[in-house]
Amino acid sequence: MKHISILVPQGDSSLSNLEATHKMFNMANDFLLRMGREPLFKTQLVATHKDARLSNGIFTIIPDATIDEIKDTDLVIIPAIHGDYKKVIETNKDFIPWIVQQYKNGAEVASLCIGAFLLASTGLLNGKNCATHWIAADEFRAMFPNVNLVDDKIITDEHGLYTSGGAYSSLNLNLYLVEKFAGREMAVLSSKVFEIDISRNSQSPFIIFKGQKSHQDDEILKVQEFIEANFHEKLNVDDLCSEMALSRRTFERRFKKATSNTIVEYMQRVKVEAAKKELESGRKNVNEVMYDVGYNDPKAFRDVFRKVTAMTPLDYMNRYSRLTAGV
Repeated sequence: MKHISILVPQGDSSLSNLEATHKMFNMANDFLLRMGREPLFKTQLVATHKDARLSNGIFTIIPDATIDEIKDTDLVIIPAIHGDYKKVIETNKDFIPWIVQQYKNGAEVASLCIGAFLLASTGLLNGKNCATHWIAADEFRAMFPNVNLVDDKIITDEHGLYTSGGAYSSLNLNLYLVEKFAGREMAVLSSKVFEIDISRNSQSPFIIFKGQKSHQDDEILKVQEFIEANFHEKLNVDDLCSEMALSRRTFERRFKKATSNTIVEYMQRVKVEAAKKELESGRKNVNEVMYDVGYNDPKAFRDVFRKVTAMTPLDYMNRYSRLTAGV
């Protein structure tokens, strides 16, 4: 039997993460029993001390055990914890050595959404890929520069460490773990019962690109503002270099350091974000939107749009257009 420790952190933790994760693994046990098989999971809510309580004013969660009582576990699951990320880590720092020790003992560790901040604070993610909510990407990169944040991904899986994208994409990671431990048949059954798209693998369609502007490079900030004000033009990297009076190599290095994007990636993401807003309004067709954001090659526009959003412009419009939705 697989022992699963779902952490009950102090602070404003996601009760939906805790409840949904607990229910999905226990529901898998119910399915197994109905099939005449033995249950596979023992799921416990684990806190740092006996008096820990988690409440959002509506529901209260009482842990089953403390970290001192759990000597061995097979899987540690860290839910999302909201608030100032540095304070969240400080408040829950007693979990950190326990998580590290469990991992060294052979346990696997999964973080849901912004629970990645607590997992990254253990150092276990250094040099590895990690997903979290796209809205927290800039802060995550600033706090954990040694972790490779892939903010478009729904799930990462590296050496027994799992992370998920934002909000309810944690359900996809839960399904992934059910499949890993209980098999594909059980994961498909769970996806049908909970009505979760088992094939979803990207949070790109949901990302709202704001640009990383919390850096201190004023010249790069001016370039970002110029790109965002002139997205409808066909921008040229060499022209921007000339404006900056910098070599292309130096300019690109500074830009990537400040924004976590290459110049070309930044220009593409700004143009695609503008295109998304136009497509959502439904006032123009795909070709009109393409011209408005500075493209004249339908294939090039489609390829860039798909790279950024994991959808074609037409698919995006059909899904999110106000006119399609009857708004």
